[in-house]
Amino acid sequence: MNFRYGLYCGVVALGMSASACANVTTLAPPEYISWLDELKNDMQNRGISPQTIETVFAQDYYHPAPEVVKIDRKQIEFALTSTDYLNRVVNKRRVERGRKHYQALQPLLQRLEQKYGVPGQYLIAFWGIETNFGQNFGGYNTIAALTMLSYDTRRPVFFRNQLYEALKIIDTWHIDYTRMQGSWAGAMGHFQFMPSTFNAYAVDFNQDGQIDIWHSFEDAAASAANYLASIGWNKDQPWGIEVSLPWNFDFAQSGRNHFQTVKQWKKLGLKTKDNREIKLDRHWRAAVITPEGKKGRAYLVLDNFRKIMQWNRSENYALAVGTLADYIVTGQNWRPAAQNPATRLKTDDILQIQSFINKLGWFKLNEDGQLGSQTREAVKQVQKAAKLPADGYPDYQLLQKIRRYNPEIGFAVPVPERKLHKPN
Repeated sequence: MNFRYGLYCGVVALGMSASACANVTTLAPPEYISWLDELKNDMQNRGISPQTIETVFAQDYYHPAPEVVKIDRKQIEFALTSTDYLNRVVNKRRVERGRKHYQALQPLLQRLEQKYGVPGQYLIAFWGIETNFGQNFGGYNTIAALTMLSYDTRRPVFFRNQLYEALKIIDTWHIDYTRMQGSWAGAMGHFQFMPSTFNAYAVDFNQDGQIDIWHSFEDAAASAANYLASIGWNKDQPWGIEVSLPWNFDFAQSGRNHFQTVKQWKKLGLKTKDNREIKLDRHWRAAVITPEGKKGRAYLVLDNFRKIMQWNRSENYALAVGTLADYIVTGQNWRPAAQNPATRLKTDDILQIQSFINKLGWFKLNEDGQLGSQTREAVKQVQKAAKLPADGYPDYQLLQKIRRYNPEIGFAVPVPERKLHKPN
């Protein structure tokens, strides 16, 4: 086990009582006690009041809780195929509920769109995906989860900063920390704001003197709209559309960071998924993404797609938000996305590819069996070298090339020795 873990029972996940904790108390190791003392001093030096620190870290017993670390190391956005994820997150029931909420909340959504320029269907889509329309904020106390993850060795700086931001919320708004319920990663409320996002963008929309993203949907939705507007949401653009690619499409041009204008993409032969002309402003910049490579679906995505990814860095997540938002306003019947069996790879296959790339020395990938953006970019380079379509999505053809790789000649096919004809 390559991570440290530990947590005072006073800040364990919301819902566990002190008496229950006492029954599972274990002695805190000295290194944890030393680390927590240093943490408290750091928070006080950053400006957190001694009273808040004393209140939050009041208990003197220890409760290991490594489950948040396990979740951090295997997030759903990268563990499933794009189709798997889309069908799980954008299902028939969620579409139906999204439409009902969209209609019922029209007065508020119109006010928010007028003020912030973010169409209501996107707010409803974020809400539905983040917390199932407020039904699931997460089962963790925010301070508990962030303390746990600050002690872990994978991303301690990021989570310690988020812990500071959460303590700052308590200091500023006098919020009872035991009511700060959220996800395993410290995201809070209806729209799962990280503490730093709360401090930067949360607003008191109902003007009751409190910013309450847990119990006031007005505050929560306005805070989400304020965030999206602040990062440059374009109210005149959609997020993107599904497209069909020409037979000779150069997949090396795919990827969300490879931009051309809509006009240029159309010149290359892109059409809608039903093979019609693309009806988007020809001057808008766009990128082509193929979440499951050349054998899967393709999308032409605009700048708002990248704004969704600033909320959550997963392409699958951004596709889900955009797809759900479209369903909410178009009235189209929900249909599950079709899965192409050829796009499925085992985790062990991806691990083998990551290990091979690292041995080549071209990239330094985390060998985790997950197809994140860095691995896909590395796969593109290997595909180019192997004379395969560079779509960034590994398949069994690439695996065969890797297994036959010869360090002396690379991916080239070895030429058999010529046999000399012996005269009789």
